[in-house]
Amino acid sequence: MSDGARRWRTSARLRPLVSGIWCWSSPAGPAGTHQGVSSAHLTVVLCLDGAVDLLAAPDPRRGPGRFTASAAGLHAAPAVLATGTRQAGMQLEMTWRGARTLLGLPAGELAGDVVDLALLLPGLDTLLDRLRAEPGWAGRCALLDTALCAVAEARDRPGDPPPEVVRAWELLARSGGTARVADVAGEVGWSQRHLGERLRRETGLATKAAARVLRFERTCTLLRRPSAPPLAELAAICGYADQQHLARDFRDLAGTTALTWRAERVRPAAPIRPRPRRPSPAPSPP
Repeated sequence: MSDGARRWRTSARLRPLVSGIWCWSSPAGPAGTHQGVSSAHLTVVLCLDGAVDLLAAPDPRRGPGRFTASAAGLHAAPAVLATGTRQAGMQLEMTWRGARTLLGLPAGELAGDVVDLALLLPGLDTLLDRLRAEPGWAGRCALLDTALCAVAEARDRPGDPPPEVVRAWELLARSGGTARVADVAGEVGWSQRHLGERLRRETGLATKAAARVLRFERTCTLLRRPSAPPLAELAAICGYADQQHLARDFRDLAGTTALTWRAERVRPAAPIRPRPRRPSPAPSPP
């Protein structure tokens, strides 16, 4: 996604299914690669100009591909995308519950994979034509929001997820991924093993992996801010044992370092400086 990307907050009706919509436009440039990092949301991309060239899926058992529109499941490893061609498009932050309602299948069936969105979303070609005909991003986002709400109302869903899975995810998300797996399992009344199996089947991530990705996503959100704290402080805020622990997660989930990831998304990259210390109070007179 280019440095000119902007995020649109979805309507209250759509928000439980799609948290936000990113709009971006990138000019042609030198050939390169981009890491698609792990996220607690499914990534659904609609290209209005150009296409997505997937060089490597998060799951190494899946092959590369080229997509005008794609849906990527939750994953605990980065995807590798080709860059350098002119692109413009919209990217949905789809919740795992939104996959059932909008795509017609549990998010777990897309785990680690990237598939052609046309296989999952009826009327996609018509929707893309309407989005391309709309002159501005605000109008496109409003159009897409309305269209997805209509899909949600019209589509037959494959049942509801187990309430225990919903509750477990809520507990993990509310804690920013720092809740203990044993505590979450105890809260929903399942064994840790059973919870992990059911959570993976529904979302694509077992309990520990889900907690890790949720913590990482929160870290990325804070790191994207112009006034991001120093990495050691950020690690403490987000529940990492130390800065090295944070660095390992960036290597595993983003395929790069935290500062490189930030520099690619915050331009010009604002320097991360330690916050000024408050002056020590003057000693009391004897």
